[in-house]
Amino acid sequence: MEAAPDEGLARVWREQAPRLWRALVAYTGESAVAEDALGEAFAQAVARGSELHAPERWVWTAAFRIASGELKERRRHQVEVDRPSFDASEEATELIEALRRLPAKQRAALVLHYYGGYPTREIASILGSSAATVRVHLSAGRKRLRQLLETDDD
Repeated sequence: MEAAPDEGLARVWREQAPRLWRALVAYTGESAVAEDALGEAFAQAVARGSELHAPERWVWTAAFRIASGELKERRRHQVEVDRPSFDASEEATELIEALRRLPAKQRAALVLHYYGGYPTREIASILGSSAATVRVHLSAGRKRLRQLLETDDD
């Protein structure tokens, strides 16, 4: 027997919301943007109801796209935050600061792959690109992130 749409979304919320929020914070560098994207993604999922056949994947995709749109809007209006707006360990803060210095697609690919655990094909679907492009973003992002973190250690 298949779970009702609301039950499926409730399960996704319980199991994925904290992890998705952390992934969004790593991607955006800001807890407020992560909270807004997460809330909006789940609100849209509730509105879609039984249309959703894979709510977990849909919510991750929607949340990253919403966060990406918010980042673009903030860049357009040049809203800049100097430090992450959440409490974190020094290592986590350094990593998030380094991630913020990467291009958005590289940052998203790294977070979705290493934190979200998504394979390149699913990341491509989430980001609206090809699997080959995602592999390029992962490779370039790892290289640049390594450089940034090694430089910051010196």
